[in-house]
Amino acid sequence: MACGPRGTPRWGSMRGMCDTFAVLPDATATGEVLLAKNSDREPNEAQQVVLVPAAGHSADAVVRCTYLAIPQVASTHAVLLSQPYWMWGAEMGANEHGVVIGNEAVFTRVPHAKAPALLGMDLLRLALERATSAEEAVEVICALLAAHGQGGQAGHTKHLEYDNSFLVADTGEAWVLETAGREWAAQRVTAGVRSISNALSLHGSFDRSSDGLVPYAVGRGWCRGPEDFDFAGQYSDRVYTRFGRGFERQCRTAELAGSVPGGAGPLDAMGVLRDHGPGAGHGYPSAWTPAAGLTGVQVCMHAGFGPIRGSQSVASMVSRLPAAGPATHWLTGASAPCTAVFAPVWFDAGLTDQGPGPTGRRDEASRWWRHERLHRATLADYPNAIALYADERDDLQRTLVEQAEHAALGSAEDRAECSRDALAQIDAAEARWLAAVEQATAGAKPRGLHAKAWRSWDRQAFGAS
Repeated sequence: MACGPRGTPRWGSMRGMCDTFAVLPDATATGEVLLAKNSDREPNEAQQVVLVPAAGHSADAVVRCTYLAIPQVASTHAVLLSQPYWMWGAEMGANEHGVVIGNEAVFTRVPHAKAPALLGMDLLRLALERATSAEEAVEVICALLAAHGQGGQAGHTKHLEYDNSFLVADTGEAWVLETAGREWAAQRVTAGVRSISNALSLHGSFDRSSDGLVPYAVGRGWCRGPEDFDFAGQYSDRVYTRFGRGFERQCRTAELAGSVPGGAGPLDAMGVLRDHGPGAGHGYPSAWTPAAGLTGVQVCMHAGFGPIRGSQSVASMVSRLPAAGPATHWLTGASAPCTAVFAPVWFDAGLTDQGPGPTGRRDEASRWWRHERLHRATLADYPNAIALYADERDDLQRTLVEQAEHAALGSAEDRAECSRDALAQIDAAEARWLAAVEQATAGAKPRGLHAKAWRSWDRQAFGAS
């Protein structure tokens, strides 16, 4: 993947931006595959972490996805999902066979489907439920695209339609699958670091494609034939693709994940997801603040005022996929990875109680909204507030990773206890941090456009003035 200047970005109304990257065995510290993703959606669009067991189905069964019911398969695998509360599909997830997928919104020149179709998040979940390898997951998605197409309203409160790209990994390799309507191209990745963002990245080099990919472009005068075909160059909607700086974020995550001395590990992947850009620095205190600017777009995405700042990193995930032994999946189940701590989950240990499923309204009985109180309190004076607990956040995260590495070598009961203890430690730490932040910012009345935007989101979720 070549990275370099691509001109000055243009801006417009953008939501649903995300970043996903995979680190292959030759670039990790322990010779294992890592996959990581930030899910960027609207600020009040809570996500729930769910574990769906494997199941058998009758010959005439159907599965009701977000907008479309399709024939069910005879058996489905157990899946772990980070799922926007209102849809059937998921932004990212894993299955019991060590397949992990993250998807991205991409904007193309292919008209959106008018009839009910599958969301990209539906395709992701269906692939996890039906595939036992990364390659098979790609085949599942492509078959579903051919049969049912993709499309539909993908926004929470704002109208948003898009095509999708996917980064799919298992214990040995990864695949990049990029789509435009029912057309697609796929590339196998076996070494190094591969990242995707909100921009098509496959040009003329890929391993598989739909039969109609090149003919569709020829028929519209985009190219003469295979000799001058460029998928990303010819299929991309250039205006919307530039809005989110997907190419720049793709390069940023690949650079950070690929430059770790000795190879990357889970802590390094989490650090990449918390990145605020080259000028922000990684140490605290730092002068960087999400309150500055109208066009800031980072890997750790912070919503703000204006049409460009409509997305927030509302959930994050890092998966460690060893060749032998159980995969460890780390999820925040919370907004803003820079204010959150990743908790470990294993399939054989079950899912620790997350509280009731969240909605778009505040309910602190749910884990997502309970953390949101800390996140939004931190926004009152981000540079000083985050400095109060960033070091302890990192120390706790390091401890939890060490505990999880030990538990991964033990029994399922060991892993269940580790998961429960991790969430208890996180909840206790966040309660301390919230008290410290609220005391430090007591009486603060943030002003400016950033504060105005968040007051609006607070009114929608809290009924606050």
